[in-house]
Amino acid sequence: MTNFRLNLKSLSEFNMKNLKFLFLFLCFFAFSCKSETNEVIFHKSHEPKKQNAPFSDVVETKDFLFLSGQIGMDHSTRTLVDGGIEAETKQTIENIKAVLERHNSSLDKVVKCTVVLSDINDFSAFNTIYKSYFTNKPARTTFAASGLARNAKIEIECLAAK
Repeated sequence: MTNFRLNLKSLSEFNMKNLKFLFLFLCFFAFSCKSETNEVIFHKSHEPKKQNAPFSDVVETKDFLFLSGQIGMDHSTRTLVDGGIEAETKQTIENIKAVLERHNSSLDKVVKCTVVLSDINDFSAFNTIYKSYFTNKPARTTFAASGLARNAKIEIECLAAK
């Protein structure tokens, strides 16, 4: 009978040790896990005349900035710049740069661009300008499509890391 009582006592001590270990493990696990949020922020445009647009200039997540497409528009006059594909490409990228800077980012953090040309024959001229701005060589998709907004020759949208 004494042996049996000792075994029960040993068993209860064993269970208490396991419970203490389990409790400590759960406490450690609970406090070491970060509370990750998947907050999505839809930013209004910094351009007063685009405040009522049906899209956001930038959508921000924990790790990325998603920029809407930009064209070669001079935002002070709300008209496309003169000078053809070269001038529109420069203005488009300057517009992207301005949006990124407003959100504490820069062109060197761009990881992906989607480029739409109104004429694929403009590819070489566009590409020369593009390479001078995007020296990190982000991933890119380029294609041609007719009917760009405001009859633009180019539109570029970007994804940037924060």
